[in-house]
Amino acid sequence: MKANPFESARLSIRAPTPSDAPALYEAYGDPGVMRFWSTPPHRSVEETIAYVTPHAGDEWRQWVIIDKISGRAIGTLAAGERRAGVMEIGYLLSAAASGHGYAGEAVSALIDLLFAEGARRVYADTDAENERSMALLTSLGFRREGLLRAEWHTHIGVRDSVIWGLLRDEWRAA
Repeated sequence: MKANPFESARLSIRAPTPSDAPALYEAYGDPGVMRFWSTPPHRSVEETIAYVTPHAGDEWRQWVIIDKISGRAIGTLAAGERRAGVMEIGYLLSAAASGHGYAGEAVSALIDLLFAEGARRVYADTDAENERSMALLTSLGFRREGLLRAEWHTHIGVRDSVIWGLLRDEWRAA
């Protein structure tokens, strides 16, 4: 599925290109940023290029988050349709871009897009210890829907997962 571009006040959000990989490697190669990711930190820019390059048959749409002022890639967004009208989202931001409200702004714009496209539910799957991600989702009106014990086998071991959901009629009512 095509990742059409969209934007927010401070961010341009578009499909990634190989030229974004050096900036994105700052996030994907950072052990702190990747701690709660399902894969280990990337070992090279080439690994990041392969990860962000769309492939035929991909179930997920991917976007790169660009800071409009610097023109620099600061993170990524992704969305995959799990069932008709049900979208799972993912997001990752570089450590340098954290703490400035970019994640909330980008995810909020993505939710707007997904509901405008007809989704009835958007959800996220977070590591049970990822406090920052869970705080972001809570601030956007997501509700904790459940805990999946020993759900993921990752580079840091077997992990519990928390499912967070948001319905279209709850969006912007929060």
